[in-house]
Amino acid sequence: MIEQIASFLSATLDPKGRKQAEQQLAQIEKTPGFAPVLLQLIADGSCDYNVRFAASVYFKNYVKRAWTVDAEDLIPPQDREGIKQVIVNLMISVPTNMQLQLSDSISCIADTDFPQNWTSLLGDLVSKLSVTDLQVNIGVLQTAHSIFKRWRSQFENNALFTEINYVMKEFSPAYLQFYQAIDALVDQNANNPQITVLLEIVLLLNKIYFSLNCQDLPEFFEDNMPAFMTFFQKYLEYKNPNVQNDDEASVVEKIKSVICEILILYGDKYESDFKMLPQFVQNVWTLLINTGVEPKNDILVSRAIAFLTSVVKHERHKSLFEATETLNSICSRIILPNMYLRESDEELFEDDPIEYIRRDLEGSDSDTRRRASADLVRGLMKLFEKTVTEIFSAHIQECLMNYQKDPVNNWKAKDTALFLITSLSAKTITAHAGATSINEFIQILPVFAEHVNPDLVAAVDGQVHPIIKVDAIKYLMLFRSQLNKQQLLQVLPILANHLGSSNYVVNTWTAHCIERILAMKEGSVPMFNGADIEAITQPTLQRLFDIIQRGKTPEKLAENDYLIKCILRIIVTTKESLLNHVTLVLDRLNFIIGQISKNPSNPKFNHYAFESLSALVKYVCVQQPSLVTSFESSLFGPIQEILALDVVGTFLINLEFTPYCFQILSQMLSLHNDGIPEAYMNVLGPLLQPAAWESHANIPALVNLLTAFLAKGSATLIRNGQVAAFLGIASKLLSSRMNDHHGFNLFKSIFEHIPTADLSQYVKNVFVLFLTRIFQSKTAKLTRCFLDFMCFLFLLDKPGVSIDDYIAIIDSIQQNPLFGGLLESVMIPEVELVVAPQARKNTAIALIKLLTQSEAMVNQYFTLWSKLLVAILNLFQLPAHSVTVEETDLVADLEEAGYQPSYSRLASGAVKKQDLNIDPEAYLCTSLIALGQKHPKISQAIQTELPQDKSQGLMARLQNGGASLIR
Repeated sequence: MIEQIASFLSATLDPKGRKQAEQQLAQIEKTPGFAPVLLQLIADGSCDYNVRFAASVYFKNYVKRAWTVDAEDLIPPQDREGIKQVIVNLMISVPTNMQLQLSDSISCIADTDFPQNWTSLLGDLVSKLSVTDLQVNIGVLQTAHSIFKRWRSQFENNALFTEINYVMKEFSPAYLQFYQAIDALVDQNANNPQITVLLEIVLLLNKIYFSLNCQDLPEFFEDNMPAFMTFFQKYLEYKNPNVQNDDEASVVEKIKSVICEILILYGDKYESDFKMLPQFVQNVWTLLINTGVEPKNDILVSRAIAFLTSVVKHERHKSLFEATETLNSICSRIILPNMYLRESDEELFEDDPIEYIRRDLEGSDSDTRRRASADLVRGLMKLFEKTVTEIFSAHIQECLMNYQKDPVNNWKAKDTALFLITSLSAKTITAHAGATSINEFIQILPVFAEHVNPDLVAAVDGQVHPIIKVDAIKYLMLFRSQLNKQQLLQVLPILANHLGSSNYVVNTWTAHCIERILAMKEGSVPMFNGADIEAITQPTLQRLFDIIQRGKTPEKLAENDYLIKCILRIIVTTKESLLNHVTLVLDRLNFIIGQISKNPSNPKFNHYAFESLSALVKYVCVQQPSLVTSFESSLFGPIQEILALDVVGTFLINLEFTPYCFQILSQMLSLHNDGIPEAYMNVLGPLLQPAAWESHANIPALVNLLTAFLAKGSATLIRNGQVAAFLGIASKLLSSRMNDHHGFNLFKSIFEHIPTADLSQYVKNVFVLFLTRIFQSKTAKLTRCFLDFMCFLFLLDKPGVSIDDYIAIIDSIQQNPLFGGLLESVMIPEVELVVAPQARKNTAIALIKLLTQSEAMVNQYFTLWSKLLVAILNLFQLPAHSVTVEETDLVADLEEAGYQPSYSRLASGAVKKQDLNIDPEAYLCTSLIALGQKHPKISQAIQTELPQDKSQGLMARLQNGGASLIR
């Protein structure tokens, strides 16, 4: 087998034969012994290096894919044991590139098997640590780091602490001894070429230290804290010109950065045991003062400042900083030097505007000096607000005066001043409202009027530097909640003009600012509507589309999602008012989607583009149905092209676009009132084929589309003999644990829209499918779906079939009636787990119908009658839950409806659930009164079989005609 696998791997290195070779490997990997043979191939020094490396990569991917058992166990137990016995020795013996692949493989196996099913791993790793073969240590420690690092993101639980305790016992003594030995070698080899490898080992040892301490302070490290803190102090001060790097951070800077992370951890979590904290404050302070401004030091400086921030904001450390000279020193020697705009920042602004924008808007500047300095300012403000404001006010005035003297050459001074003002002023910030808590010692609006607004009203591409333009727009966006609606309406046209700037960053910040302003609310109602922005709607949309279409490739066109998001916000704000601009928007969106479909590259941009199209359909076509035909004429071509691309073999390219297309089709079809147009019927055939359902991402959108077909043309589907195909798809979905909820949804639509006479021959088989799943592979999701489905049927009031008819069908499936068991063991226990408010209401009303309108419940299943009544009463008393994402409004939560890797729901196309205009508690009372008049035993059951508190409260209300509350 080894020669065969080697030949396949060799063939994967040739683009011409790669696909076939990969298919052959996929077949042979199912053979027992496959994985151990891969390891033999990696170990074979006589084999071609490229083939060995390919084997190591394939092995890693194979382990990631197959080690965790899901449905089918691809790796036999003997192969698993064989792998674990040899892989550590193999990892330390192969070249570095292969070592990294095997290290990742070990980590992946450990995620599942360590420590319970791989007790030898830690001993194998510890035994390989060596003070003579330094390169071996890199692989061993990197593997240990990968295993322990996963603890950092885990929640506390007994299994986690059991694993940590096991590791501490087996690993920590050897770890300390090895650290001490390596530290001694660092001293002995300061001028030796191997000093770099030794310091790389120190770096890994420090990373491991963080992981070992991240959840709790182990007794071992508490006892040995002086030894480790001595190491950390030493390496915070360590210098060695032999390992310096002029262009990027050297291993020394990386070591210091990790030590700062450890100090933050200890300062935040273990402060009472961390007696050396004041000394480390001084050490880090000195480090910051002595560290240069080169970009290579940025991460180190930001982590060091973050440590000071973590300390300074706590009342218990106030004495370390409260002296005025200390605060002055922090402000002038640490914060200010790291707030100045540097040459590298200017270069980024000019050469890579998208990255510059992301640093500001997406938080990718978390490791920058400016962001860390701003965080330190806010940390200082918690305890020293007035003093710090006074200290910085002097610096701000000085910077502004320098700018006034020479605005062209001294523009950086104003940039620093505005950054300082925003850092000092905004105490709390939210995405929806900007700054919500303000420094009382700074006058926000006077600063805006005197220093910000003049830059906004100045010529767009005039003498004001583009970065100062951006600073002004940032200030406006951040403090937008401090301005009233009239002031914002005055500034919106000014912003719209800035979309005409020749500077890309100015364009983007303008678009983002407009979008955030339009998202504002007065109470729970949007602050702005179409009439408010009618004057700027056309030019703003025109300029936004123009900026996007400057991109000459699909990738460049889609690189800036802030622009398309602003377009979406304008559509959502203007709603029906967009009728005046519909041609512009539809044509431009059509063009953009056609271009990006050639090579999708930015999922966020793609999502907002389709969401914009969906919102356009929602607000314009609903207002003027005659436009539906025009929309279809414009959109069918591009949509069919995208769907056709799947057919001809480029499915992966457009995988994320097909669900969007199905949702748009569903939305437009739902707007027809005269059956199913021929164009849609032409689409339906392929949708009923298995190939359309192979991608999981397609399934929710396809179910919605089939639901639209059922709602608009069930008679046509019956006439064409297509009902069986719909049922077949629903049955297939129901058989999958991943997709069974989609199967239930499709069945609901089928039962709702197909007349009883045409559906009757299938109903019993459908329930057989449900019950087979419940009895053979019941899951929590399945039982919730079953309860929801049955409640849907009870509410349907479909001609020709009653609640008792459905009960009879279920009971006819086998000799012993089944409905009672389902009600008691499946449906009633699920009632209290219904969360969403609308779902609770519907569930209550449906079960009240079952309770009071079913003769079977009153006669055959009366022993369960009171249990069902108690479940309904309990449902009324469950605590309220917040509204789910599916129930939110697009304007209220535009971001929450955003892109997800598997399936992206278009919020504008979502169909709102109908609210039954019924008060469930009142409905229960009136229904019980009517039932009691027919069956006297009802009153007795309420009085004798319900808990006393429920019985008394309910009877009192019934006797009062249902007027009092149920308690």
